[in-house]
Formats: sequence, C-alpha cells, structure tokens
Amino acid sequence: MYNSARGSEKMNILIYILLIIMAYLYGSVPFALVIGKLFYHTDVRNSGSGNLGGTNAGRVLGKKAGLAVILLDASKCCISILIASMIAENMNLNPDIIYPCALACVIGHCYPIFAGFRGGKAVSVAIGYALMTNIYAFLIALVIFLVTLKISKYVSLSSILASLSIAIISPFLGYSSIGIITNICIVALLVYKHKSNIQRLRNGTESKITWM
Repeated sequence: MYNSARGSEKMNILIYILLIIMAYLYGSVPFALVIGKLFYHTDVRNSGSGNLGGTNAGRVLGKKAGLAVILLDASKCCISILIASMIAENMNLNPDIIYPCALACVIGHCYPIFAGFRGGKAVSVAIGYALMTNIYAFLIALVIFLVTLKISKYVSLSSILASLSIAIISPFLGYSSIGIITNICIVALLVYKHKSNIQRLRNGTESKITWM
C-alpha cells in the first residue's frame, strides 16, 4: 500500500514536470518571428526595437501583423492554463499546477529556446494569464492600462502600471498563495524586461503613441 502511494506520488510529480516543460516550450514559440518570416520575409529582430513582441511586430510589419502577434502571444498562457487545468481535473491533481505552468509559459515567451533566448517583454502573455485566472484582475488592469495610455501616451508605462496593479490587488481577489507568488514573479519579470523603457522614461526619450 505504501509503495503504491509512493509510486502514485512520483507519477504525479512527473506529470507536473512534463506540464511545466510543455508550457515553457509553447511559450517559446516566437510568433512574431514566424509571422515575419513566413508572410513578410522579414526578421523583426533586425528592425525597430528588435523585440519579439506584438508592439515591435506592428511597428515593423504593420498593424494587422502586430495584432495577430498580440493575440497569438496572449493565447500562449490561455492554452497552457487550459491544458494544465483539464489534466489536473481528469487526473485528480492539484489545480494550482496552472500557476507554475503559466509562469513557465511567460519565461518561455521572454527567453524562448527556439529564438536564442531572445523574446518578448511578457505583456501579451500576461494579458492571457490575467484573463484565464481572474476576470476581475484582467478588467482592473485593462482599465488602468487604457487610462494611463490615454493620459501619458506611453505603452511601456501603461503596461508596467497595469501589471503592478494585479500584483497589488491579487491578495483581495481570491488567488491562492501560489497564485499570488506567481503574480509577483510575472510582474517582476515584466518590469525587468522593460528596464530599457524605464530608463528612457526617466530620460524623457521614450516614444509616445500618436493614435490615441
């Protein structure tokens, strides 16, 4: 009986590890690079900011490509969380496995193994994460993003403040302890990836949008 329980526990741990690895690998898919090379014969890493995200894809390839990249990148966390949640439910595993999977997906997006560990800045995947884990967190962050963008015209500042709001309010929105820790880790990574933007904001050289 004891050996059976130990065997079952080891199998569960193996499944957790495989889910986390799969989430990282899916997060590593560089949709900006794929769309740029497949449809525009352009490597977006060689133009604009060189970032593999929706903003740079839109800047280099156009609005349609940028929107497509944003949606595909946002789907990374959505799909990773959905798969982890379904497997956890069907196999009677800890449902909180969605959080390590989401974090692995975000890390994969920022440091993709399929693109030399040079990826995006976590904004789109963080949107997908918030949408899948807590609709109220998503809506609050969305409002803060849009209001900040309307006032400041800075996408980077809006993204940072919106993500910080999730970390601040998550203890009051029903997140589990591991969910709160995951929120903090994702926000910390997003802010870190925006360090160059933060420096430009301080210097007053950060680019502003013109369409709002």
